Amino acid sequence: MNRKELKDRAKAQLGGSIFSPNWLYAVLTIVIFMALTSAISAIPVVGALIVIIFSGALEMGFAYIFLKQARDGEKMEIGSLFKGFSDDMGGNIVLGLLVALFTFLWSLLFIVPGIIKAYAYSMAFYVKSDHPDYGWKECIDESQRIMNGHKMDLFILHLSFIGWSIVGTLCLGVGTLWVQAYISATTAHFYESIKDCGVVVIDAEE
Repeated sequence: MNRKELKDRAKAQLGGSIFSPNWLYAVLTIVIFMALTSAISAIPVVGALIVIIFSGALEMGFAYIFLKQARDGEKMEIGSLFKGFSDDMGGNIVLGLLVALFTFLWSLLFIVPGIIKAYAYSMAFYVKSDHPDYGWKECIDESQRIMNGHKMDLFILHLSFIGWSIVGTLCLGVGTLWVQAYISATTAHFYESIKDCGVVVIDAEE
């Protein structure tokens, strides 16, 4: 499946229009996620630490809600954003901490290795969403396995949204929320296309 097909499928699942209910629910999910992390970060002294500790649980819920929408095309259930706190919260927290730690350690070698590893680990929470019984090592290992040969594909896929991002920024910055929802939906479809390593994302322009 090429980039255009992934983006077209994501757009269709979101309703085809930036003002369709599904797309607006996706934007609302982004807003709640950002508002929650920003509000917690603002807590004096301990705020940033709380975000670091619980980011894994939030990221798992974020991956789950977009992956589910990519599969069923239904409007998002905002409450599912907190699924990471009810389903194996400890495991999700550990996964988030270790993904961040390993990425940071690789970044110490130089920026490029850090970016490469960030993409290698990028599917870990989608894996966790599909396999709640997996521990942190299984999620990271599986993410690296399915991203083998696909890291550049995902990097270029994300880079292909630069035009949308510029337009979103020009719309007083608010438009970037719609762009982020589009990117998140497309990334979920990307995971769907490679999770069994049976489909290769090939070069294709919009």
